[in-house]
Amino acid sequence: MNRPNSEISKQDSDLLTEISVAYYQDGATQEEISKKFSISRAKVGRMLKQARDEGIVEITVKYHPVFSAKIEQRLMQRFGIKRALISLDQSDEEAQRQLIAGLVSNYLTQTLKSGMVISVGQGRNVSSVAHYVGVVSPRDCKFVCSIGGIHPRGGMFNADHICRQLAKKYGGTSETLYAPAYAENREQKLAFMQNATIKQTLDLARKSDVALVGIGDMSENSYMVDLGWFTANEVAQARLEQGVVGDFAGYDFFDINGKVAHTVMSDRVIGLGMEEFRLISEVIAIASENSKPLALLGALRSGAIDVIATNVSNALTLLNLDEQMTRSAQAIR
Repeated sequence: MNRPNSEISKQDSDLLTEISVAYYQDGATQEEISKKFSISRAKVGRMLKQARDEGIVEITVKYHPVFSAKIEQRLMQRFGIKRALISLDQSDEEAQRQLIAGLVSNYLTQTLKSGMVISVGQGRNVSSVAHYVGVVSPRDCKFVCSIGGIHPRGGMFNADHICRQLAKKYGGTSETLYAPAYAENREQKLAFMQNATIKQTLDLARKSDVALVGIGDMSENSYMVDLGWFTANEVAQARLEQGVVGDFAGYDFFDINGKVAHTVMSDRVIGLGMEEFRLISEVIAIASENSKPLALLGALRSGAIDVIATNVSNALTLLNLDEQMTRSAQAIR
């Protein structure tokens, strides 16, 4: 009597699983599996491929630290930056963010000295560094906001909150920028920027020794859109009509060549701009999300970054993009 297709399918699936476990987990050779299950060696090979194709087996490549180090060297040589902190890839976005936060936190522990001033940006990636649990030696640093405050919903991603957390972590002090991050228009922004207290804080941020910033991408689902700073239409228009690929520290919007683009979103941010970050000795830019290779490439080409922190996938993608674009430009000449 013929069995139903569903039962046959289940039998096939069970056999594929058994063979996969024997080969990938137990280390049996294809010859040993062939004898054990009384099937040809060629069929074993086909079934192992089928198991991969159908998702019964998922292969994850574990990169050796030397591999990451080679990517770091390529980035440093290609873009003339001081350091590249490259983490292994993680399937979970939050796990990825934490891994990169650990690299940045360790780097800061090695770099920061008492008496230093650190300007601090906003966002999830910068916040993760401040909240990363690690062993640090106390040092009397001052952490100062490089951008104003944001909507209450973004509480822990607010530059002021991050500054306070970093000061607590390192045993230093923090300074708040008493202004909103985003004004409704240019006139309102200029009025805030003329305030003596705001000018004093921004002057301190401009003279900082180290800056921590996030790199944003131009997605209609971005954090900026979610909090209502800009509309999805404004973001889409800047991306499609002006070639904007990302934002630098939530302030300047730039294209793939790292050039600042003047959009409907420009002149509404209260904080430091890209040109001001160029004057800071060490700017550390962080981006953990896999949607950011274009934004990272544009940011690196701006020349405003000294240290980049991201993952293997982003690093490889932006290196490939840069090489392809360079070859295309050379072919046109």
